[in-house]
Parts: sequence; C-alpha cells; structure tokens
Amino acid sequence: MSFNSFPFIVFIVIFFLAWPFFKKRQNQRFLLLVIGSFVFYGWWDWRFLFLIIFSGLVDFVSAILINRYRNKARIFLVLSILVNVGILGVFKYSSFIAEQIDHLFQFISYPFSLKDKIPGFALILPVGISFYTFQSMSYTIDVYRGKLEPTKNILHFFSYLAMFPQLVAGPIVRAKDFLKQLKVNRKVSAIEFWNGIKLIIIGYFQKTVLADNLGVLVDNAFAGIDNGMGIYWWIVMSCFAFQIYFDFNGYSQIARGLAKLMGYHFKMNFNHPYIALSLKDFWTRWHISLSTWFRDYVYIPLGGSKKGEIRSHANMWVTMTLSGLWHGAQINFILWGMYHSAALSIERLANKFFTPIFKLNFSILKWSATLFAVLVGWVFFRASSIDQIVFVLNGMFTPNLNFDFLNVNKDPILFLVIAILIEIVFIFLKNNKILKRVSKNLVVETLTYAILICSILFLRGPEKEFIYFQF
Repeated sequence: MSFNSFPFIVFIVIFFLAWPFFKKRQNQRFLLLVIGSFVFYGWWDWRFLFLIIFSGLVDFVSAILINRYRNKARIFLVLSILVNVGILGVFKYSSFIAEQIDHLFQFISYPFSLKDKIPGFALILPVGISFYTFQSMSYTIDVYRGKLEPTKNILHFFSYLAMFPQLVAGPIVRAKDFLKQLKVNRKVSAIEFWNGIKLIIIGYFQKTVLADNLGVLVDNAFAGIDNGMGIYWWIVMSCFAFQIYFDFNGYSQIARGLAKLMGYHFKMNFNHPYIALSLKDFWTRWHISLSTWFRDYVYIPLGGSKKGEIRSHANMWVTMTLSGLWHGAQINFILWGMYHSAALSIERLANKFFTPIFKLNFSILKWSATLFAVLVGWVFFRASSIDQIVFVLNGMFTPNLNFDFLNVNKDPILFLVIAILIEIVFIFLKNNKILKRVSKNLVVETLTYAILICSILFLRGPEKEFIYFQF
C-alpha cells in the first residue's frame, strides 16, 4: 500500500477513526498498531508478512535471551545477526551473487547456471526489507550493549518493528528512542495536530508535484528517449538530484506527520543536503537515520577514527561501500559507495594538508565543489549499467551548449527552478528573523498550505512508486 494511492486513503481514514477508541489502553493500542501495520504491509504481498514476523520473533526472543544469559549473550546476538543478514542475502543478494558466479563459470567454459537453481520466491524483493531488518538488528545490538532493556510484550515489540508510517521506506527508528514513546498514551495538542498535517501536506507536495514531475525528464534521458550532451546531462542530473531528494524526503515527511497525529515523534531524516559545504556535511544531512545507523553499528565498531589515519580511511571505505551495497545488489550501487569513499578520503586529506586554505570562508566555492561531487556521484546511483555510467559521464564532460532540449522539456525544468527556489527561500528564512516571523503569521501560513494543496490536486506529475521502495 503506497501513500499516494486510494487504498491508503481508505486505510488511514479507518485507522484514525478507530485510534481514539484503542489508544487509551496499552495492549489495545499495540494491537491496533500491529494489525494496521500488517494490513498496510500485506497489501503488496501477504506472503511476505511471514518474513517480517519470523525475523521479528527471532530478534524478540534473542533479545530476551541476551539479557537473561549474559555469559552466552554473544551467541544469541550472532544468531540474530545471521538470521537478519541471511534473509537479506537470500532475498536481496542471492541473484546478484549467482550472476557473478555464473560469469566465472562462463569464463572457464563450464556449462552450469547457478541463478537458474534459485527458487522463484527468492528472486522477489520484499518491499522495505532493508529498512525493517536494520531496525530489528539495532534492537538486539542495543540490548547486547546494555543500552536497552528488552520488552517482554510481543505486541509492544511488533508495534515498534512494523510501525506502518515508516515501515517500508524509513526513517529507520531506534528501539531505545521509540519503545518508550509507544508505552505512553499522549494527548495530541492542537498545535501538534496542525504540525502533523503540515508535514503530510509538505510530503505529498514534494513527492507528487516536485519529484514526479522532475522524474519525467530523468526517465526519458536514461531511457534514451531524449539525447543530448554537455549542459543537457548536467540539467538531467540536477533534476534527478532533486527528484530523489523530494521523493524520499516526501515519504519521510508524510511518515513523520502521521506519527505526530498519533502522538509520536520520528527524527528528521533530511536536513537540506544540497546546501552542504562539504561531503562530510552532506552525509550529516542526507538520509540521516541510515547514515547514523552505519556510523553507530559499522564505522565505530570497526574502530572509527581512533586507530590511526590509514585505519580511519579504511573503516570509512568499508562503511560507505556497505552503504552502497545496502541500496541494492547492483554494481552501480557498489561503485556509488566507493566513489563517495574516495571523495571523502580526498576531502579529508585536503583538509589536513591545506588547512589554512580550507579554513577561509569560501562558502560559494565549497558549496559548488560539494554539489559538483554529489551530482557526479548520482550518475553511479541512477545508471543501470557500467556502460550507461560511462555514457552519461562522457555526456556531462563533453562541452556542448546546445539548449534545443529545453523546447520539449519545459515542464520538468520549470519544476527544477521551483525546487531550487524552495531551497533558496529556506536559506533566507533560516538567516533572516523578520522573514521567519512573517512566515509564521497565520494568514501567510494558511495561504502557503492552501497553495500547496491546490498544487497537489492540479499540478501532480505522472504517478510513480516511491524510489526507495525498491530498497
């Protein structure tokens, strides 16, 4: 069930009609959340409910055993991790691994295909599998580290694990933050309710108006329908940069808004990443819940930056490459992770050896260099093959100032301009107290959200699935 679908509208109306009657008592509240979340997730394919239930049960029991038998805690933690990683391996990476092995067999002229032996069900990627497995793993890891007491109420646990607003595309919620929230029946104030509605409106506007309209030019370009060189591909990649940002942040904003209507709080998942002045800054602003997950559960356990310069770079490469692999079992995602690893290493070394220069306030130059690096990186993410990566990069770096493509792509480029203006407005609001105060005026705010609602109704682009559902 997708946020931008009619069945979801029916579902959410029924859920919030029932919520006031169920939320007053703890177990009834948990039961409604679990049933609602299972209906929401099972709408795609009810068979994969057994997958989330199985992995959840393993982690629920493992956490209790870790807490009870501390002398054997490592065994139960390893069991939990193996089950979660194993499920990811089977459903997300088995086909990719089999293909690489088959290439090896072809190289040595051995007549065997491992991919043909994989059961058909394992070739179907369950929606949101990477999100809920990471969320479930963090629970048992935190219990093992002594940062969290495991819950003994299975409904409480599955309310956390399967919470429908963020189940299939994040943000990734930490158990130590959210289990406590679920225990409390909070009365939602009028201000909180309005803030939740605002987040939902912003989310739908970002997804249906901005992302879906920008996606028209991007899809045509990568499908070879439109062809150009030079400036054409820089505009295409700029469109994709904002498409993926508004698509994913749109989902996160809707999820945060729905949670607020229930009295819960999800942390911000994006913080205007395209105003970053360095790649390090970019990664503190982009997909924050995943970036911090890899920092806390991969980078720091590997030693972080505390074991020397070379080891620090190696840890960063491992973390970023795994982050790329998390997005999918395709070579382009691995290359994307490695590209950012290399770019971050270069940036770190430049900061170290050219400290006086980098301390100067060259904000425009720093921002331009960061945006340039990010746009080039998005080529690896969006392309579907190495050949396509080479083709697009060649197009970007082939000088060509032919603007004929503007005539047939007026609408997407108009929405690109709107997207850029929105970020510029944010910068002004952030740095100007008078404008910030004016934006909070009831009349101005009401008019703003009325315009957003009208845009959602009349300016929405061709309906597309959320990009991150594939992960």
